Amino acid sequence: MSVDDTNLLAQKQHEGPLPSPWRSNRFRLFFTARSASLLADGMLMVSLTTAVLGAGHGASGVGYALAAWMTPIVLLVLFGGVLADRFTPQLMMICADLVRMLAMITLGALLFFSDSVPLWQIMGLMALSGAATAMFQPGMASMVPRVAEDIQKANALLRISEALSTLLGPGLAGILVAYWQVSGSYLVIAAAYALSALVLLPLRKLHTERDEGDDPMWRRLATGWQEFRSRQWLWGVIAVWSVYGLFVFGPALPLGAALMIEQHGASGYGWIASADGAGTIIGGLIGMRVRPRRPLVAGALAMLCFALNPLAPALEWSFTATAVAHVVAGYGFAFWGVMWATSVQSHIPLTVLSRVSAYDVAGSIMVIPLGRALAGPAADAFGANEVLIFSSVISLVLLAAMLSIPAIRALRRAPEGIALKSGGEQPAV
Repeated sequence: MSVDDTNLLAQKQHEGPLPSPWRSNRFRLFFTARSASLLADGMLMVSLTTAVLGAGHGASGVGYALAAWMTPIVLLVLFGGVLADRFTPQLMMICADLVRMLAMITLGALLFFSDSVPLWQIMGLMALSGAATAMFQPGMASMVPRVAEDIQKANALLRISEALSTLLGPGLAGILVAYWQVSGSYLVIAAAYALSALVLLPLRKLHTERDEGDDPMWRRLATGWQEFRSRQWLWGVIAVWSVYGLFVFGPALPLGAALMIEQHGASGYGWIASADGAGTIIGGLIGMRVRPRRPLVAGALAMLCFALNPLAPALEWSFTATAVAHVVAGYGFAFWGVMWATSVQSHIPLTVLSRVSAYDVAGSIMVIPLGRALAGPAADAFGANEVLIFSSVISLVLLAAMLSIPAIRALRRAPEGIALKSGGEQPAV
């Protein structure tokens, strides 16, 4: 840590509470951009499913289109991290939003002029959108320390925005599809991406530590990997999280949804999904206030609550009990998310944060599609209820394994208002 950073740390430790992120125009712009992008993402799945089925490509076509969108994200997100550190996160996010806007406009136009759009055209445009998302996502994480002093509160506000977008996006898309053509929903999605790019434009001149070296792409990737693997708490969490995605996140959504629709009807499942979103908002609100000295320990303990998510439908709980379980599970997931994002953003140097975040994203999501693909065969072989009970139990085992790693237990909250500009870890305080 430099002398200037040490002096700033001492100064911050004697100051009062950090200013609210809302007082920063930079954060308000970033929050608006992120909310618009999340709303578009929330609308996309409903619009895509409706479009593919309406074009006569069936459920398998929906799966192919989703795979076309997801695969470029997994394959290209590491390169997105390198480019964000090289050309600044805000530039990559603006370009990504513009590409996604054009892809959605094109898809909307195809659907407007034809009732039978070929599946390969839908898949191609979704792949383009997924590639742009891979360029957008790593820079998003590294922007937070640049637009807000109170990183934890900023992450909590973003988590609340994510919950609201998840709740509102599918409903808005459903209304547009029902009372307007499906092509119209894609124009609204495109408008949301355009809004995101527009409000990010004033941030393009935000002072950003750029990687000005002439190293080739592979060496920049290697630098990010070295930063990632040099921190046991970081790769330890991602190693556990990848297994969690395979055995918990993967089966929980498709099998849980199917069982809850069977037990409580489609409308009941909708209310339960809303209860999950309400829990996420609660977790974000608590994350704004509670500042544990060991954030990963506190976050992992809260994440234990997520075991209720697959357990409730597996044990066929009543509607009320299932809804309450999802509120609690949503809280745990959101609080963990705030603690994790804040830890990464406050302990990793800004010059490599996008690359490290890319490894975080890749390790966290790459196995979830596999888990979802295997959920059906596993349910056929062992029963959906049994698979979800296994998911609930393994979630507790994995979180216990995470807490058994000394580096994770020892990581302490970084000094408030300090974001590393160069190499080195924050001191434990």
